Amino acid sequence: MRLVPGTDTVPNAVNKYLLPHEHQVITVRKHPAVLLKPILIVLVGLVIAAVISTTIARHQAGVVGFVWIAWALLLLYLVEKVWEWSQDYFIVTSRRMLLATGVITRKVAMMPLVKVTDMSFQRSTLGRLLGYGEFVLESAGQEQALRVVDHLPYPEQLYLEVCGLIFPGKQEDGDDDL
Repeated sequence: MRLVPGTDTVPNAVNKYLLPHEHQVITVRKHPAVLLKPILIVLVGLVIAAVISTTIARHQAGVVGFVWIAWALLLLYLVEKVWEWSQDYFIVTSRRMLLATGVITRKVAMMPLVKVTDMSFQRSTLGRLLGYGEFVLESAGQEQALRVVDHLPYPEQLYLEVCGLIFPGKQEDGDDDL
């Protein structure tokens, strides 16, 4: 997680979505565990391609070539997912939360902090083992563009930081000694 005091150190992919009157508080990428499924698909494809090319289609060069071209397409799929992961950010500013996703088709979902009525996070067993979680944001009465943010790293710390922005504590006179 990166706590950013200003917009000078913000990646350009994020900086262009900030308004002039807001300052950035938190910027995080999704946890690398989001890449586990594409990696597993490529590895399974590699094993299948190796088995097919060494046993079944050993004497058929056309079949072997087709199998390895299919595996190369799976590898390109993984490269695209890694590129997408490197460009996706969850941003919390002084006024709103943004989720910027996608490479070819860029999507920016946003929710003003004042509209958030409730926020929770949950962690699956795999999320607890690998260190990621999911935020669920609630807003009064209507469906929002930003409701679920999955695969966030350091979910407990991030949850406390975001809750501190959404529900700022008001300190009254005389409460200092409680």
